[in-house]
Amino acid sequence: MTDVVEVLVNGGAANPGPPLGPVLGPLGVNVKAVVDEINKATAEYEGIQVPVRIAVESDKSFTISVGTPPTTALLKQEAGIEKGSSDPSTHTVADLRMEQVVKVARMKRNDLLSYEFRDAVKEVLGTCLSLGITVDGKSPKQVQQAVASGEYDQILSE
Repeated sequence: MTDVVEVLVNGGAANPGPPLGPVLGPLGVNVKAVVDEINKATAEYEGIQVPVRIAVESDKSFTISVGTPPTTALLKQEAGIEKGSSDPSTHTVADLRMEQVVKVARMKRNDLLSYEFRDAVKEVLGTCLSLGITVDGKSPKQVQQAVASGEYDQILSE
C-alpha cells in the first residue's frame, strides 16, 4: 500500500518540522532523507512555495514529485516583489517585460487550462492584472488584446 503526502514547502528550505515531520514520522520513513531529497529537487525555486508530492511505499521507500509553484509566486519572483497590489485596479507594484511573462507561461504550460500557448500567455497576463503588475508599461488587458491581434507573435514563437 502506498501512502501519499502532499505539502507546500519553501523551495530548497524544507525542514523536518511541520508540515513534513508530523506527517512523515508515523509512516516510518527516514524524514531526514526525504527532506534532503526535497531540498535537492526544489533548489531552483528558492524562496518560493512549491507543491511537493511524496509517495511512501510499504517497504519505507519513497518517491518525490515536485510541481511548479503557483503562477503568482513565479510572477512575483520575476518582478522582484514580495506581494501584489492591495488595489490592482489603481495601484501597480511592478512592470515586467513580455519575455518574462512568456517565461512564466512556459514554466506553467502543463498546469494551465489553455490548449494554445497564446492562450496560456493570456492566462498569465490575467494573473499580472490581479497582482497589479504592468507589462511593457501597459495594462495587462491591453497586452492581452495585443497578443490576440498578433502583435507579440515573434516572441511567442521563440
